[in-house]
Amino acid sequence: MTQYLLDTNIILRASDQTSANYSLVVEAVFNLLNRGDQCFLTPQVLTEFWVVATRPLEANGLGWTPEKTQGEIEQLLSQFTLLPESGDIFTYWLQLVTTYKIKGKRTHDIRILAVMKANNLKYLLTLNPGDFINIPGFNIVHPSEIVTP
Repeated sequence: MTQYLLDTNIILRASDQTSANYSLVVEAVFNLLNRGDQCFLTPQVLTEFWVVATRPLEANGLGWTPEKTQGEIEQLLSQFTLLPESGDIFTYWLQLVTTYKIKGKRTHDIRILAVMKANNLKYLLTLNPGDFINIPGFNIVHPSEIVTP
């Protein structure tokens, strides 16, 4: 059984039936679960989800109300395990950003890898593999790698 962390863009697209990637991400997650793999969420991913879901459509958000967003998060939490935040995450994050000289926006993405390291996860499912640098021990997977045409 393989354990995957679901990136923010995965849960956003799976929650938005109008998204061009809706079918792809839903099928990828279904396939993972169907073959016995596990999928996880983090507080950071859910926070980022809230930001985009409640942002206006004109600002590249979903334009949802806080109530709708809360309901969607509750549904996600009923389907997937929420990984705990621990003090190790900061230690791993600092190690990763200094070792790999991470700057700017990528700092947030590296924190996702730090959460994975703290929880012994090796796989991240994301629509944006290019947002993550190649770091030994982590496997960045696009949903198209899970879904066979």
